Amino acid sequence: MTGQADANTLMLLLALLCQLLPLLFQLAGDAPAFSAAPTLLLSRLSSIMMILAYVAYIIFQLKTHRQLFEAQEEQGDDDNSGEEETAVIGFWSGLIWLVGMTLIIALLSDFLVVTIEAAAASWGLSVSFLSIILLPIVGNAAEHAGAVIFAFKNKLDISLGIALGSATQISMFVIPMCVIIAWMIGIPMDLNFTLVETSTLALAIIVVAFSLQDGTSHYLKGLVLLLCYLVIAACFFVSETPRGGKIDPISYPLISVY
Repeated sequence: MTGQADANTLMLLLALLCQLLPLLFQLAGDAPAFSAAPTLLLSRLSSIMMILAYVAYIIFQLKTHRQLFEAQEEQGDDDNSGEEETAVIGFWSGLIWLVGMTLIIALLSDFLVVTIEAAAASWGLSVSFLSIILLPIVGNAAEHAGAVIFAFKNKLDISLGIALGSATQISMFVIPMCVIIAWMIGIPMDLNFTLVETSTLALAIIVVAFSLQDGTSHYLKGLVLLLCYLVIAACFFVSETPRGGKIDPISYPLISVY
C-alpha cells in the first residue's frame, strides 16, 4: 500500500507545484515579469510537463514497477482462483460505446456549465459550494461507493487506488490537457486558480500524505479525513462566488483524494 500511495502522492505534489506557481505570480504584484502573459506561458509549459510526468507515471504503473500496484489484484485473483473471465463486449463495440458516451457527457457538461449559476441562485447556494462539493459527490457516487465497499472488505489497496488514482488522473492529465486544448483553440486558460482553492488543495494533500506515510490505517485517520472534508465543505458553503466568477476544476481532485 505504501508504494502505491507514495507514487500517487508524489504526483499530486507535482501537480500542486505547477498550479501554485501561477498563483504566486499573481500575488507577487503588478510588475511586468508577473503580468498575465508570462503567467499564461508558465501555465502552458507546466501543463506540458505535467502531461509528460503523467505518461511516465502510467509507464511506471503498468510496466516498470507494476508489482507495486498488483498487490490488490493478486489478492482478488486468489479469491477467484479457477474462474476464467470472459469478455462481455469486443474491442470495437467498447470503442463505439466509449465515443458515444464521451459525446453525451460533453453535451451534458456544456449544459451544466451554462446553467450552474442559475441553479445556485435558485437553490440559495454559492456557485463554489455547488460546483466543488455537491457536483463531485453526485458525479462520483459510483466511484465512492466502490471505494467504500472495498474498504469494508479490508482491501484498502483497491480503495486507495480508486481515490488517489482518480485524483492523480484529474490533476495531472485532465486539467493540463484542458489548458493545452484551450491553447490550441485560442482560449487563454491558465493554471492560476484562486487562493482559497489552491490552499485547500495543498492542505488536503498534506493531510492525506501524513495519514498514509506509515502504511497503516485505523478509525482515527478516517475520522480526521472526514472532518477535514466537512470543514472544507463548510468553507465553500459560506463563501460567495461573484457572478461570472471562474469555476475551478482544481477542486475536483481534492474531492477525489478524500
